[in-house]
Order: sequence, then C-alpha cells, then structure tokens
Amino acid sequence: MTRNTTDTETSTSASTTKRAVILASGGMDSATAAYEARDRGFEPYFMHTSYGQRTEGKEYDCAKQQADELGAEFLHVETSHLATIGGSSLTDDGMSVEDADLESDDVPDTYVPFRNANLLSMAVSCAEANDCAAVFIGAHSEDFSGYPDCRPAFFEAFQRVVDVGTKDETDIELVAPFVEWSKTDIAERGVKLDVPYEHTWSCYREEEPACGTCDACAYRLQAFHNIDVRDPIDYEERPDY
Repeated sequence: MTRNTTDTETSTSASTTKRAVILASGGMDSATAAYEARDRGFEPYFMHTSYGQRTEGKEYDCAKQQADELGAEFLHVETSHLATIGGSSLTDDGMSVEDADLESDDVPDTYVPFRNANLLSMAVSCAEANDCAAVFIGAHSEDFSGYPDCRPAFFEAFQRVVDVGTKDETDIELVAPFVEWSKTDIAERGVKLDVPYEHTWSCYREEEPACGTCDACAYRLQAFHNIDVRDPIDYEERPDY
C-alpha cells in the first residue's frame, strides 16, 4: 500500500540516513514531494526524465535547480520511446494542447499512455541500484480524475509489482504522499515547507512564459489563488480560475 499521510512519526524525527528517489518532473507537485520526503527524514535523490515532452528543456532546468537547492544527487535520463509511441499532445507536435476544462471528466489529450508505469519502473531501478528505501511521486487527486495511471489503485498495484520484481532483500516503498489531496492542499503544504516554487514549471505548452490557459496552468493558478499567494512564475495570461 502507498502511504499518503504526513504523520508526525515519519517527519523530521526520522533517520536522515535513508534515501528516497524523487520522480522529479520539474513541476510543483514533485518539488513539494521532494521537500515532503526531506521532512520525513529522507535524503532526496532526484531522477528527472526527458521523454520528448514539449517543455522538456524548462522542466530539466527546474528539476536541476530544485536538486541544487536541496543539495541532492541528480540523475537525468533521456528516453524517446514515449514520444515515438505517441498518443499525447505533450509529445506529438501534430496535436494541439487543449485549453483547460476544469469541469470535464474525460481523459485529456495530454495523457501520455501508461507514462507513470514507465517512469516508476526506472525510478525503482534507480532505487534498487542505489540502496534507496523509497520512491516518491507527486501525483494527486485532480490528476487521477483524468489520468488513469494516477489512481490510488494504480500505485497500490505497482507497489505489489515492486515487491515481487526486486531482490528478496530489497525493500522499496512507493510513496504518493498527496494522492488524496487537491492541488490547493499541495500548494498550502509547499508554502509551509518553503518550496521554491519560482523554480518549478507546470505549463504544457510553453517554456517561457507559461501560457496560463492549459490544464496544468489552470490548476496551478487556481491553487495559488485559493491560498491567497501569488504564483511566482511568469504567465502570458493569468485568468481567474
């Protein structure tokens, strides 16, 4: 089972000798997950993946800056197979990224088929090879409303895959600390943890400035609005969500 709490017994009093792979996209959710891991007593080990997404350069820069801020080891993995497979507006230049529709229950065109299974497999490989005790991923409830590989049941099933598919002496916990949280909850937690949100990127379309109108921008702007904090990155537009 994934653990999605912030219990005091797993926070700063925990041993700092444990390491955790952070599946670091460069975005605000994974950045907050990294600071959450540190708060729980883990030493973060960043793993960032470029897979042909539209904003991969900006995402890399942000993930690397976050790792530097935490003094964390940083692993960059380049893989083109998700872009070659296609099926997502994030990786296919022939598809346009749709404007935000926060009321829709449909799977958006930004869904990269089975992406999290691919990325988590690499993160678990990294964890096992580097004696890390956990893998943290920043997925949350507003993700799994549209992305099937962000559902709690997916992470629970993947934990079983990790347990069966690694060495008998290997014990790696898959941690999705925000899986039942909203984006607003994450922003509020991140502000308390002093996450440097100026070094994060969420926009699906552009590398500078953020468009302000794609799903990722909309949820992010709404979250900061809800906690009465100004999002520190630049936007082409700042609609009122």
